[in-house]
Amino acid sequence: MQSSTTSTMNLRRLIRISLATAIICIVAPISIPVPVSPVPITLTTFILLVLVYVLGWKDALTSCALYLALGAFGLPVFSGFSGGLAKLTGPTGGYLLGFLLFILISGLLGEAFSYRPLPFLLGMLLGSLALYVVGTLWLSHQLHMGFVPALSVGVLPYLPGDGVKILLALLVGPALKKRLPSQS
Repeated sequence: MQSSTTSTMNLRRLIRISLATAIICIVAPISIPVPVSPVPITLTTFILLVLVYVLGWKDALTSCALYLALGAFGLPVFSGFSGGLAKLTGPTGGYLLGFLLFILISGLLGEAFSYRPLPFLLGMLLGSLALYVVGTLWLSHQLHMGFVPALSVGVLPYLPGDGVKILLALLVGPALKKRLPSQS
């Protein structure tokens, strides 16, 4: 009997991870180009934060890793409906790979404090900082520019929008989790 229960829980978890990956793949390609930057505006970080809250960081991280793998294999799931290894090794690749660190930091701090709003907000801010650093370092390297100029085109234009996404995730995550069936 216990193996049947474990099997059912594993199947439910696999389905949740698969659905989360599908959601990322549907939302992430929708983007708005920014004239002063190679980095477009997307809702990917918002979706990832909501998934961290709803699924927990481990399953959100797995979903994101699957999303990145699908994109690396050429599926058009990255911004602008692009895909392939060239996107991961191009100017925005650091931000894409930085999503993993973003989820890890946000989720670990959120989980450590039972996703209470202030500690989770701090986790999201620290996760964003890590994402910005990784993405900016990679952008700087790819475009042969200094860190500060890369920061000015790869992060600064996005700060207000990222702040809104974080606040929305703090509202949407708990509301969505309440409406979904228990994960046990």
